[in-house]
Amino acid sequence: MSEFIEVEVVYALAHQQDIVTLSLPEGATAHEAVEASGLLLKYPEIDLGNRNKLGIYAKPVRADTVLRDCDRVEIYRPLVADPKAVRKKRAEAGKVMKKGGGPAHEA
Repeated sequence: MSEFIEVEVVYALAHQQDIVTLSLPEGATAHEAVEASGLLLKYPEIDLGNRNKLGIYAKPVRADTVLRDCDRVEIYRPLVADPKAVRKKRAEAGKVMKKGGGPAHEA
């Protein structure tokens, strides 16, 4: 009798996230979890080959990473803008930035 693990697969969109909880056989990979979740059918824009990367609890992993019980597989969307480039552009424009993204006040 084989052992099973419980994992979550998560795909976050701009205003919602889709979370699927699965029971998979021990030795299952991150890619197998995504396939079993049904999210590839629900969101055809997901492309694990080129466009989307995978992670477990915010740590990037390869698709062939073997999962452990209670892992949370995350499907990452490509960034619209590079955060470093955005900060550099703001700095060049002379804008004052405040940590937390709220309005900045000069002391």
